[in-house]
Amino acid sequence: MYLFQSTGAVLHSINPTVNHGAKLEPATNFLEDEIQASLIFKNISVLVPSITFTHKDNTTSAKKSRAAILNPRIKYCVGETIIVQVEMFDHSGNMKTYGGDFIRARIFSTGLKAAASGRIEDFNNGTYNVHFTLFWEGKVFFSLVLYHPSEAVSALWRARNRGYGLIDFIGTFTNRTHEVKTECGFQLNTTKDKCQYSNEEYNEIFYCTKPESFHCGSLIYLQSFNKALSFLSTDEKSLFTRGNIAIEIPKNFESIDVSSCTQSSPPPPLEQCKIGMVPPFPSGFVLQNKWRPVFCHLANFTLHEQMYNCIKDKMIYLIGDSTVRQWYLYLANTFKGFKNFDLHRTGLESMLLAVDQQGNIKLQWKKHSHPIIASRFYSVKDDYYVSEQIDQLDGGPHYVIVICLGQDFRPFPTHLFIKRIMNVRKALERLFLRSPDTKVIIKAENTREMNIDAERFSDFHGYIQYLIVKDIFNGLQVAVVDAWDMTIAYNTNSVHPPDNVIQDQIYMFLTYIC
Repeated sequence: MYLFQSTGAVLHSINPTVNHGAKLEPATNFLEDEIQASLIFKNISVLVPSITFTHKDNTTSAKKSRAAILNPRIKYCVGETIIVQVEMFDHSGNMKTYGGDFIRARIFSTGLKAAASGRIEDFNNGTYNVHFTLFWEGKVFFSLVLYHPSEAVSALWRARNRGYGLIDFIGTFTNRTHEVKTECGFQLNTTKDKCQYSNEEYNEIFYCTKPESFHCGSLIYLQSFNKALSFLSTDEKSLFTRGNIAIEIPKNFESIDVSSCTQSSPPPPLEQCKIGMVPPFPSGFVLQNKWRPVFCHLANFTLHEQMYNCIKDKMIYLIGDSTVRQWYLYLANTFKGFKNFDLHRTGLESMLLAVDQQGNIKLQWKKHSHPIIASRFYSVKDDYYVSEQIDQLDGGPHYVIVICLGQDFRPFPTHLFIKRIMNVRKALERLFLRSPDTKVIIKAENTREMNIDAERFSDFHGYIQYLIVKDIFNGLQVAVVDAWDMTIAYNTNSVHPPDNVIQDQIYMFLTYIC
């Protein structure tokens, strides 16, 4: 469905050396981690086209390109795979000679409220095969969207990894009734004294310019803003105007009719979704506005009580960004026994807590630490990196941990994200050594709006991170809720998708922990 041939583990999987003792050893493996992070970055870089932008006429044109069914048939049956071949041309009408275009592909039937993602095979010569599995009976339509031409993909990759300057952080320091604001960030170009907020155990560092007469510990709030800066050239920026993003590729067909053909023997029943399963791509499809995984079956949640029984006697820790905060809000609002605890926070929410005493359930959402992209101020006193939060938990059969990282990292160099996910993996390895029966669920990123600043927030950045997360967590005893696949199929185009999509994500989550 996108830039590369597969959405599986395409990088070299990491196998970090971890000290599993009672105390972490700072600096012991930092060099080793940097080498491993650099290797992962190098391997992902190979997958991204390296193209020098010359003129818009030489870039991929969706409207000049064409798509056709490969080896069309008279009859199509449920369960079969259909291949659509896409040939890309530039604005001058010349066939492209290289690949790397960022394509989004899906099939859908509006009347059936059905949809599924497609898997893209890039032959690196301007030709792509898009593989669709026909999951339902009826008239099926196709959407093939050129999200970014390969020239734009190459520009985005170069721009993202040039530095940290796209986002400004402003810190608020307080001394009794007096407040002062200063510049903060991962890198500061200043000769003034700096406060260094470092965690040696995790090799994490964040800085603020130190205000005179204030102690570094008096930092209480942070907020962020887009900086008036771009790493794209003027010509490259033209590739990201709204009229050049997400353009449908013409097809020589409109739809196909899929029948429920007689099969010699029915497929074996699917096992219930459980932790440790590795979802394929696509991992499921939508039918009658409900998500249906293809590699396992969901638990029966026709009754409210069945959902409630899944979370009884559990301590649920949701860690990450605002997209997993949606899970907190869904659970807290669905089960009326939850009582929200007033944490007396001001500004942007950074932590939420609810308790259901009757069911002996604790529900907590807590944001990840730097970076948080938010123009509203938020408390830094809640700040703990995800790996820190995991290390602070005992774990055990009553613990459920959900992790989601991604959206806030899109405007920053990929190396930062790789290191952060590596730290989370090592923390999970420590958790599973002391408490192997802890349930851990990884929520993938959602896709998001198309009309946003592509340099900072394009879904291309999200897709790269999606690949990184899948690879680094490969081999761990965790479950995956593939929100990326789900939001592609639903075509939500919103960082915070609607309630029915959140409900489908929650049903997957609950099935894993039941």
